[in-house]
Amino acid sequence: MHSHTQSPSQSAHQPVSERMARLLEQLRSTRPLVQCLTNTVVSNFTANALLALGAAPAMTDIQGEAGPFAEIADGMLINLGTPDPEQRGAMREAAAARQAGGRHWVLDPVAIGSLPIRTALAAELLESRPAVIRGNPSEVLALTGGAGGRGVDTTDAPEAAVQAARQLVSTGCADAVAISGPVDLIVSASGTLRVPHGHGLLTQVVGGGCALGSVIAAFAAVAQDPADAAAAGSLVWGLAAEDAADRCQGPGSFAVHLLDALAGLRPEDVAERCRVEAEAAGAPSAADGAAAGAGQAEEAGR
Repeated sequence: MHSHTQSPSQSAHQPVSERMARLLEQLRSTRPLVQCLTNTVVSNFTANALLALGAAPAMTDIQGEAGPFAEIADGMLINLGTPDPEQRGAMREAAAARQAGGRHWVLDPVAIGSLPIRTALAAELLESRPAVIRGNPSEVLALTGGAGGRGVDTTDAPEAAVQAARQLVSTGCADAVAISGPVDLIVSASGTLRVPHGHGLLTQVVGGGCALGSVIAAFAAVAQDPADAAAAGSLVWGLAAEDAADRCQGPGSFAVHLLDALAGLRPEDVAERCRVEAEAAGAPSAADGAAAGAGQAEEAGR
């Protein structure tokens, strides 16, 4: 496990923008090894995203290898997009290994709620306590018994899932929950971080959301606070998306420019452009007001 130069109490007193920039600097200097047990549709793009970010990807996801590899990897992502029987067994052993070693890992419960096998698997994996859960609002709601969305699409606004995210944190299922949407919300015991970065073209590229899970896993390898890891991942991914959108001609070139922008993003760019907002736990927020009207939430998110 990586050593860190700052304690959580020290880093908590830094402005959010400085914390985010520092995490990118740490990631680039340490090049964390990130194990990805992810879906076959996004595997290549995910590996390229990690390389562009400055991490080292390893797509080790077969039984008998996933567990031992999880013991040595710096970060780990489990993504439930295409959970065949072999991979499901590998996910169980990898998650158990991370928990046994007290190591951070990220769960992306893709399309749970409406699909029974992955929904049951997600509930089982929660017992191994991921540091971060990353999902769209419908997926987060489904983890606490909600209806779920239409496959990978969400039918809820991010704010509607805030109470479910708080429940997941308060019951010890995760340290932080990252809810994707037009504004990403990072919910933890400390409060909520709002990340108003990104671009709509992310929803038109296969892996636009799933690869974000791997980016968060890379930051979780160098951050002591899982909420900061989730916020840094969402911020860096969102900034790269904004840059790529300025340079592309459409979804195809956007995907290529996204990787280039990710590689070119500097810590000082993160510090200068960061618009992440922190809301302390217990403070009234826009998310609370929106959650009250969640029944009328229109389709949103990615």
